Amino acid sequence: MSLNEEVELLRKIPLFAKIEPSKLKLLAFTSERLTYQGGQRLFQQGDIGDAAYIIIDGEASVRIRTDSGEIQVAELGKGDVVGEIAILCDVPRTASVEATGKLITLRITKELFFRLISEFPQISIEIMRELAARLERTNVQLREALNR
Repeated sequence: MSLNEEVELLRKIPLFAKIEPSKLKLLAFTSERLTYQGGQRLFQQGDIGDAAYIIIDGEASVRIRTDSGEIQVAELGKGDVVGEIAILCDVPRTASVEATGKLITLRITKELFFRLISEFPQISIEIMRELAARLERTNVQLREALNR
């Protein structure tokens, strides 16, 4: 994928939609492009959060440890952002993320992520919206699990 294609993908992600193309080009250029094969982990639950990841291509599974083993709680695909909770809240990773096949990501370091937030306050609003939506989905799942 070319730099311009990565910029186009970033523009389609609500988090980055209002950032000017030249800044998105800089983001794509300064981010690390990583490729994973099926079964490889981007990070493990409990790890220190040092970066967020944008899925450029492929799919990944979000998994959490429970008393009865690891369970999948979400699936991610092209354009999804993952790993931002640990860097925003300075907490260990809340879940593990594993490639389900060939997966290409952009890795955005914690420092770069915070620089983006300070330069573009709109990103903060989009992050809050995304986190609120995730919390609502989690609440629905929890209610459903308790009603079984």
